[in-house]
Amino acid sequence: MAKQDDLWTRSRQAAYAEITRVAMTLFLEQGFDGTTIDQIAATAGISRRSFFRYFGTKEDIVLGDLANQGALVRDILESIPVSVPPWEALREALWRVDGEGLQSEVGLKIAKMMYDTPSLRARSIEKHLQWQEQLVPNIRLRLGVDAGDATDPAADAIVASAIACLDVAGQIWAKSDGAADLAELYDRAVGAVGNPR
Repeated sequence: MAKQDDLWTRSRQAAYAEITRVAMTLFLEQGFDGTTIDQIAATAGISRRSFFRYFGTKEDIVLGDLANQGALVRDILESIPVSVPPWEALREALWRVDGEGLQSEVGLKIAKMMYDTPSLRARSIEKHLQWQEQLVPNIRLRLGVDAGDATDPAADAIVASAIACLDVAGQIWAKSDGAADLAELYDRAVGAVGNPR
C-alpha cells in the first residue's frame, strides 16, 4: 500500500508541477488577467474540474509556494541562535529563502505581474499574514516575551514591519526593472521604520 501511495503522491506532484509550468508560461506571455482557467486546463491537457483538484484559484498558481516559503523562513529562523537580535535574524532568514531566486529574470517577471495585478497583491498579503503567525513565536523568544502574553505587541510589530519592508523593497525593485539592489532596498526600508540594524 505504501508504494501505491508513493506513486500516487509522485504522480500528483508531477501533475501539479506541469500545470504550474504551463500556467506560468501563459501568464508571462499574455498576462495574468489575459489568461483563463479554461485556457490553462486545455494547454495542460486536463479538464477544468481537474484544474480545481490542484488549485483553488488562478492566484494560487502564482502564489501557492509563498505559504511554503513562510514555513522555510520559520525553519531557518529557528536555526539561527536566539542570541542574534530579531531584525538581524529575520533578515538572514528572509534572504536565505528569497535572495537569489527572487532576483532572477523569471523572478522579476513574476514580481512585476504580482505588483501590477490587484488580485495577486491581495492574495500575497494574505500569505504574508500566514508568515507572520509562523514567525512571531520565535521573535517573542528572542525578545524574552512570554509566548502566552498576548498583550505585548513587540514581536508582532517587528515581524509585520519586516514583511512590509520586504514587500515595499520588492515593489520598488520590480518598478526599477531589477536595476536596484533588492537587499539594499530592504535595508533602507528597515532603516526608515526606525530600526538601527
